[in-house]
Amino acid sequence: MTEQGVAGSFRDPSGFLFIKDGVLYRQVNSVYRDHYDHLMNSGLYDNLVKLSLLVRHIEASASISISQPAYKVIKPDPIKFISYPYEWCFSQMKDAALAVLEIEKVSLGYDMTLKDCPAYNMQFSKGKALLIDTLSFEIYAENKPWSAYRQFCQHFLAPLALMSYRDICLNQMSRVYLDGIPLDLAAKLLPSKARFNLNLFMHIYMHAASQDKYTDRAPDKKALSRRISKTSLLGLIDSLEHGVRTLKWRPGEDDWYRYYSDVSSCPDEYQDQKKQLVSDWLDKIKPGSVWDLGANTGKFSRIACEKGIFTLSLDSDPACVEGNYLMDSGPGKELMLPLVIDLTNPSPGIGWDNTERTTLWQRGHAETVLALALVHHLAITNNLPLDRIASFFRKICNSLIIEFVPKNDPNTQKLLSSRADIFPDYTREMFEEQFSKFFKIISSSPIKHSGRILYLMK
Repeated sequence: MTEQGVAGSFRDPSGFLFIKDGVLYRQVNSVYRDHYDHLMNSGLYDNLVKLSLLVRHIEASASISISQPAYKVIKPDPIKFISYPYEWCFSQMKDAALAVLEIEKVSLGYDMTLKDCPAYNMQFSKGKALLIDTLSFEIYAENKPWSAYRQFCQHFLAPLALMSYRDICLNQMSRVYLDGIPLDLAAKLLPSKARFNLNLFMHIYMHAASQDKYTDRAPDKKALSRRISKTSLLGLIDSLEHGVRTLKWRPGEDDWYRYYSDVSSCPDEYQDQKKQLVSDWLDKIKPGSVWDLGANTGKFSRIACEKGIFTLSLDSDPACVEGNYLMDSGPGKELMLPLVIDLTNPSPGIGWDNTERTTLWQRGHAETVLALALVHHLAITNNLPLDRIASFFRKICNSLIIEFVPKNDPNTQKLLSSRADIFPDYTREMFEEQFSKFFKIISSSPIKHSGRILYLMK
């Protein structure tokens, strides 16, 4: 048997994740016994699973534990793809925050509470945010403050406020601050008008001030011993929920967000033929998973999802990902996960030993990649040679549906309008030559009224 611990699961004394023979398990340590039993016997676990707020698990034999003291070993349902908060769009972050607060409210009804709530414990499965850490609960102690309050504000409320009031890209600060954005920093970055939001004033500004007050001296014993009833705690949760719900962000008049609705950029004949080719080729190769790179609002991702294929729909534009996530895609919506990913600067390995949060490519492998209207951006906007692009795709997938956009295309000319043309090798012939070093070209088809060519490669 082969076994290994999971790099991002080592800080909690209650238990940890490990992989044995390719299967993910969670060990429940003896110190967590009373809390685990209450979770399972009170009905809380069953209710949260029924509400799709907590990952389902089955109990495995404790004999497969990899360290002592072990009380239980559980086998959680697998999550198709693990994502991180700095890869989420605004509404994904908001839905995850609201799910945490709903979990806390439900838990209090069973005399339990969340002892922690890092954003990394929330994942998206079947189109919904759910908690994947079964050991995040503890038995509620009467009149005790919510121990996860600061963490919630740093991991959810602060980034949402900054995205809403300042700039949508400030969610990327979560890459730097793994334990959430410090509240004093958030208070400094937010505009003065944010102070007039009473919930933000209480949970960010006043909260930051109270933390700063006790930075250089022992906290006031009276403040620490202050009792908070369950009713007051529920009031705090309601206040946080209201604060989260009031935060809004809407995409602007962004060119890329409206790319596929712009007839001049994408005439109907072009879109219809490309959709038919993608559909036919997916039927031909029957992949188990698809990664749509540069997916825009997910028009072609949905073709894969509707065929029952789990699809990562990735784009660097937060507006496109927001529109993609909020769109009612009909059949197959539960099989799509939109994420904000810049291919030229994808999520790195960070945290302890650079392994606590792993790279995008370490978390999964695509059987098939869709790279539609993407290569000219990589080659011309980002100065990436075609051989490097081809080598990159070979590393991440087995088959490839890729579009070549020629240099005389209006959209390529737009990219060249503000810079010198230093790309003599950007030709169809060189494209085929470089990709043929790594792939076999199975099919190719010119797309009518465009000069573009779609390829199927393996």
